[in-house]
Amino acid sequence: QLQASGGGLVQPGGSLTLSCAASGKMFNFMSMSWYRQAPGKQRELVAAVTAGGTTNYADSVKGRFTISKDNVKIMVYLQMNGLKPEDTAVYYCKTANYNGIVSWGQGTQLTVSS
Repeated sequence: QLQASGGGLVQPGGSLTLSCAASGKMFNFMSMSWYRQAPGKQRELVAAVTAGGTTNYADSVKGRFTISKDNVKIMVYLQMNGLKPEDTAVYYCKTANYNGIVSWGQGTQLTVSS
């Protein structure tokens, strides 16, 4: 199971960190990622990190967002800087393990507005 947290209301230009707690063993996870879904839009990949630490970002967040994971706490984080109104969305964490099992968190709302 995944438990995402850390969303809220932030002013443009502000920063926020999302957290996602996963259950199980970190070595079972092939990848951990963050997605987001804005009203009326499809869910999109924001950032992902593989078991080996390789990261991947959507072009819209490159240079502003950083994904990281804690192998001891079994957590994945999304540090977001320079937030823009278009970053407003529900953010979901996702894990994929080597057995092909994909799990989604419940989502946490981020609103960027002045």
